[in-house]
Amino acid sequence: MFKTRLAPVALVAAVAALLVLLSGGAAPAETLYEKQEEKEAHLSEVRERKGVLTTTISRYRARIERLTDEVAALRRREAEVEARLAAKQAELNRAVAELDVAKKHLEVVKARLKRALVSLRDRLVAIYEAGTPDLLSVIVDSGGYDELVNRTEYLNRINGLDEAIVLRVRDLRDQVKATVARLRSAKNRIEAARDAIAAEEQALASARDAVQSRQAKLVAVRRDREAALSKISAHEHKVEGDLAEIQGEIAAQLQATSSAPLPAGPIRNGSGRLIWPVDGPVVSGFGPRWGRMHEGIDIAVPAGTPIRAAASGSVVLLQSESGSGGYGNFTCLDHGGGLQTCYAHLSSFAVGSGQSVGQGDVIGYVGCTGHCYGDHLHFEVRISGAPTDPLGYL
Repeated sequence: MFKTRLAPVALVAAVAALLVLLSGGAAPAETLYEKQEEKEAHLSEVRERKGVLTTTISRYRARIERLTDEVAALRRREAEVEARLAAKQAELNRAVAELDVAKKHLEVVKARLKRALVSLRDRLVAIYEAGTPDLLSVIVDSGGYDELVNRTEYLNRINGLDEAIVLRVRDLRDQVKATVARLRSAKNRIEAARDAIAAEEQALASARDAVQSRQAKLVAVRRDREAALSKISAHEHKVEGDLAEIQGEIAAQLQATSSAPLPAGPIRNGSGRLIWPVDGPVVSGFGPRWGRMHEGIDIAVPAGTPIRAAASGSVVLLQSESGSGGYGNFTCLDHGGGLQTCYAHLSSFAVGSGQSVGQGDVIGYVGCTGHCYGDHLHFEVRISGAPTDPLGYL
């Protein structure tokens, strides 16, 4: 969480300081620092590519999820359309069955109509040949009242039968026309509905196939991106391993040239309230760095350099590497008035918790504990617990 590394410009100053300390061993150290700088730049590029791929894969995953939802919705619509189509087909089947019955009934009606027409024709012919008797003829030709009544009743029956034949023919004809029209309309309507549903089902199937095709392509692309991300992650681990190896070599060279503890250097006064805890170049300033907040400054000095208290106060925090995470060995001093200073990545402590110290007293020694890429002091100034740029107080 609190990783730090030497900035390229500050590396030059660090190397210059090493030239003084390492005399004849300066050339190898300089080469190692150059290698470290190259590895750090390469690692930054790898992580940037990794971040881009991760973001791309996330977008593909979201698109695939949306397409999966679309396919599911299309399948549900297809099921609904198929159910409606099945209902229409059943309705059509019933209509066809009714049509068959109606056709048979129509044949019967036609046969009856044909017989009725024959009867009507025969009757018309008979009337034409015999002539139609009128009421006067019936009265004159009758032999008496009883015969008159009988002849009149007979004539009425004949007339009634003629009318019944005509009405029967007319009714049968109307039945035939109505049955044919009704069945033709029903059949046309049901077939049109079935064709429309079948067309909708075909369109849905085409849409579903298109969505599934796009989904398959996206899955393939995401798989390729994930394979590339896996390779980049493996390469990132390798570069980190190379960088750690280079840092180990640098640390070994520094330890080889500082077998005895370094003496506390002269106090470096600043223009503010505090003195510098160590005398060295600032290699990483306060503020945003690598996508997060760097809450202090990094001062590059060799391992073992004594660290001075920036002001008088008391030790309020003394945390070993195992419990401080990225800060490594870490201590904080309280100077009163809400002002506190903190010192991280120490190789060892020179004070105890709760101890009072004066300004310039040695409180620990520079190292590279916790998360770091080289020996340096991470120095913080906090006002009422809030991190503040230390350069405003040095």
